[in-house]
This record gives sequence, C-alpha cells and structure tokens, in this order.
Amino acid sequence: ALDPIYARNLGVNTDELLLSQPDTGEQALEIAEMLIRSGALDVLVIDTVASLVPRAELEGQMGDSHMGLQARLMSQALRKLAGTISKSNTCAIFINQVREKIGIIFGNPETTPGGRALKFYSTVRMRISRSTNIKVGTDIIGSKVRVRIVKNKVAPPFRKVEFDILYGKGISKEGSLIDLGIEKGIISKSGTWYSFDEEQIGQGKENARQFLLDNPKIAKEIENRIREKEGLLKKKEADKEKEEKEKEE
Repeated sequence: ALDPIYARNLGVNTDELLLSQPDTGEQALEIAEMLIRSGALDVLVIDTVASLVPRAELEGQMGDSHMGLQARLMSQALRKLAGTISKSNTCAIFINQVREKIGIIFGNPETTPGGRALKFYSTVRMRISRSTNIKVGTDIIGSKVRVRIVKNKVAPPFRKVEFDILYGKGISKEGSLIDLGIEKGIISKSGTWYSFDEEQIGQGKENARQFLLDNPKIAKEIENRIREKEGLLKKKEADKEKEEKEKEE
C-alpha cells in the first residue's frame, strides 16, 4: 500500500513514480524485467520478496504444501535479471523480511524468504533494524535505525551506521550532523546542551536539530568540517566555501 501524500512528505517525487501491484510473483518479476530492459528507470524497488506469491500457491488450497516454489521462482528470475541489470543503468532494490528457523539452538536462527539466490546475486546486502525510539516528552516522534552491511562487492563489508527517521518527515539529516559532529569533536555536548564553536545551539537533541533546520548555513559549515575530517572535502574547497559564506554575510 502507498499513500501518495505521505510519500511526498517523505521526499518521494510521485510525479516520476511508477507503481505496479501485480497479483502473482511471476507477474511482478516479468514487469521488473521489462522495465529494467527498457532502460527508462533509474531505480526499481520490489517490496517485498516475501510477498512474491507464486501462481501455483495462489491458485492452490489453504494448507497445500508448496515447499521450494518461491525459492525456485526467485532463482529463475534472477538468472534472467542479472544479465539485464548489468547492461542497464538501473539500480534494482529488493526489500525482504526476516523469519526465524524453528529448532535452532546454536547460531543465528534468522533467515530470509525466497531461498539463497538473491543473497548470491546481490552486489550489496544491508540489514536494517530499529534501535531505539525517539521521544519528545512522552510522544514517540521517530526511531533510531541501525544499518549493517552484510555483503559488499564494491567496498569493504561489515560497516555499521545509525541514523534518525522522523515519522512523517523521513531521514533526519540534521540528526546525523549532530551525531557525527559529536563523534568528530566538532560539536560539543555538556549535560543536555549542544554547542558549536563555543556557541550553544540547543538544549536537548530536538532543539539542536530544530536550530540546524532554522540555520542552514551553520548546518552546512558543520557538514563541511565533517567531510574535511573524513577526507571527503579538500581544505581548499572548504576555505573557498567559507570565503563565499563570509561574502554573503
């Protein structure tokens, strides 16, 4: 289900969004192949692999055994999609769900539906989980989300990151700037107060977040310093941006 109004609030450009809700897994994957082959899309998302129901299962009776049907469907589809994706500039994102194996005492009992083919064919695999709730008083306004890279063919794997998702707004860039700023020593925290360049920017993270929203130039300065410390922004570029900022003022 997709609410266009809510999606727009989260930053989705619904004017360029194509939405398809096919009945069977076969239909969904055939549509995906056709769209990727056309080269008309930048990003294709299948949400979710667990809900790709094979036609035989849909037409069968409740209680019928359909062991391996979904895994076989995914294996066949990915063999076709792999070549098509490599020739196009389309990024294919498969969202999946977590299940638990029954009777597992040792090791990780978690698994994902759809067999192993998707794990083998994927270039990057991320495990996304909710860490804690973000509260203002007693109201829950969002969640802190943890992402772990479990497979990566294009960069080192097993890296972790945390960020804030605010309900109705999406990923909070300002929240990430505050967290990284503290980690890199750019923002200081004393008790509940946050400070930047010895100037207090808010008491409590939500007030500091709002301050950065209201003062985009300061937020940009914090971002540049973080990038510079990480080697993502050369000092000359940082100095140039600083000069431009001073001229504007």
